[in-house]
Amino acid sequence: MILDLHQQGLTVSAISREKGIDRKTVRKYTERGLEVPAYGPRKPRATVLDPFCFLSFGIG
Repeated sequence: MILDLHQQGLTVSAISREKGIDRKTVRKYTERGLEVPAYGPRKPRATVLDPFCFLSFGIG
């Protein structure tokens, strides 16, 4: 995505404005020839308060 925009002739600043990421990040990925990794959704993690929420409210 970033590399495609760069190959179309957009400047680093224009790409960063369009994608909402920092200029330095755009520069890093264009210099290395990498795409920004697409992360999937994360699994919810247990918190320290989970046992207390279950006891107090029956949640969880």
